[in-house]
Amino acid sequence: MRSATSLAPVPFVPEIILHQADDIYATWELTESALGQTGLAPPFWSVAWPGGQALARYLLDHPELVIGGTVLDIGSGSGLAAIAAAMAGAAVVIAAEPDPLGAAAIAMNAAVNDVPVPICVGDASRAGVRADVVVAGDVWYERELADQVTMYLDEMAAAGVSVLTGDIGRTYFPAGRYVHLTSYEIPVSVALEGRQVVTTSVWRR
Repeated sequence: MRSATSLAPVPFVPEIILHQADDIYATWELTESALGQTGLAPPFWSVAWPGGQALARYLLDHPELVIGGTVLDIGSGSGLAAIAAAMAGAAVVIAAEPDPLGAAAIAMNAAVNDVPVPICVGDASRAGVRADVVVAGDVWYERELADQVTMYLDEMAAAGVSVLTGDIGRTYFPAGRYVHLTSYEIPVSVALEGRQVVTTSVWRR
């Protein structure tokens, strides 16, 4: 994983350094080759996705939202939002990430940023996780996943949990359920997003 990525600051959150892929598809091939496996999940953990960048920026700029509390990061990927929560003063950070390689990347990235390694779970709903704040970045790109996340976040909000999500306005994002907080212009990979900058928003449930 280290050989397939490079350590670099996150474009919109330079306070945080991550192991990032120059080419996610090349990283995918290298990872499968190194492990002698095929059919691995795409290495979403190797990219600082725009929704995660927006959430990380928002948490660092508003530490009062998480300081001293428990934060759950849904679809954590690289751990970007989870690391930001720890840096902002969260007492406990939990990263929900089903990909074992993603969990390994989160641990590596936490160490690089000198924050405690988040508690990693594969499925927050099955693990019975309790949190004060739930964040979810870039989880609205597939209908099935979006439906699952929507149900879980609705349950958390109904229980009084503060829910934040970051997204570029993908098809399956249920914007009508959320209140817009802020938007950022975030640099992204042209190969992945088809443009150099995307408007990315943070929303509250």
